[in-house]
Amino acid sequence: MAAWLGSYGPAAFGGDDLLQPSAVIMQYTGHSDYMENDPPTFACVGESDGIANWRTMERRLTAMSTLGIPTEFHHYPGLPHGFGLGTGTVAEGWLDEAVAFWKAQM
Repeated sequence: MAAWLGSYGPAAFGGDDLLQPSAVIMQYTGHSDYMENDPPTFACVGESDGIANWRTMERRLTAMSTLGIPTEFHHYPGLPHGFGLGTGTVAEGWLDEAVAFWKAQM
């Protein structure tokens, strides 16, 4: 949903007509669609996610980068779907990285 809102804006889904976000921050999704005007995107996923394949996310962000869209992608060995903040895992600190990415886009 975060990616769709970034691509199309909330008005496309019955919400207000707002400016495009400065960045999209997303975790563990199999979303593969993108457009050349998508906002900068940060994504992270566990390599053992049985719902969202990390390679699908990697392909999407690589394609977006090729279009000149700023991206940052992290995949974490051994983590399943739903690792949240990653506290006590190899993903610990991802939120700080996402905030730094977002701030760099402002």
